[in-house]
Amino acid sequence: MPAYSVPVTDPHDAVFKALADPTRRFLLDALRQQNGQTLGELCARLSMARQSVTQHLGLLEAANLVATVKHGREKLHYLNPVPLHEIQERWINRFERPRLEMLSAVRRRAESRVSDKPSFVYTSYIQSTPEQVWEALTDPEITAKYWWHRQESDWQAGSRWEHVRSTNGQVDCFGEVVESIPPRRLVLTWQDPQNADAWSSTVTFEIQKFQEAVKLTVTHVDLPDEAALRDVTGGWTMVISNLKSLLENGTVIDLSVMMP
Repeated sequence: MPAYSVPVTDPHDAVFKALADPTRRFLLDALRQQNGQTLGELCARLSMARQSVTQHLGLLEAANLVATVKHGREKLHYLNPVPLHEIQERWINRFERPRLEMLSAVRRRAESRVSDKPSFVYTSYIQSTPEQVWEALTDPEITAKYWWHRQESDWQAGSRWEHVRSTNGQVDCFGEVVESIPPRRLVLTWQDPQNADAWSSTVTFEIQKFQEAVKLTVTHVDLPDEAALRDVTGGWTMVISNLKSLLENGTVIDLSVMMP
């Protein structure tokens, strides 16, 4: 039989180490029940010193199981299912479990919503550069490859942007560029042409260098209801996963089949 070498490190080692501790699993369950909690709110659930909870959260954040967003003087903690999704893809999906099981699990990540907190937070680590990630978010030819929509704008603050189907030119979303700081930060208002007067949400892309990779954080706030929250949860998960796959492997999933 051929000899196989065992890798010294595995990208999921930190995830398994984080999940091995019952306190950290409790913290993840607490965030699953109520996403976007402060350190004080999480400490109130545990009979444990604040410093100890901080250390546990630090390990969860290092494993990318928890994402944080600054909100005023506080830091909000959000459950991030991306590493669990990657584990599922690596092992569970090899046995042909339906992808809908994954989507069903992911969409429950923001069950509790408070109006002054980000409605949706998604963090992904991509083997790329900030400049390449920025280009992938703003270049219409590249967005058409993984999003099946062309993101069209001059990307200057105050300019209009449009989310245009690459198949027939239909504008599915539009809005205004609120902030544009390449290659670090892009903020857009987000409106539905069919219901443009009813509500407007805001999407923020934060691009940060992280060791030899890029940390991409997407927040989507001011969604009108839970149905919209469920839609964007599944949508952003698939789009950013597709973006990551394109930049790292040059491959994508055809998302055009999901369009009505």
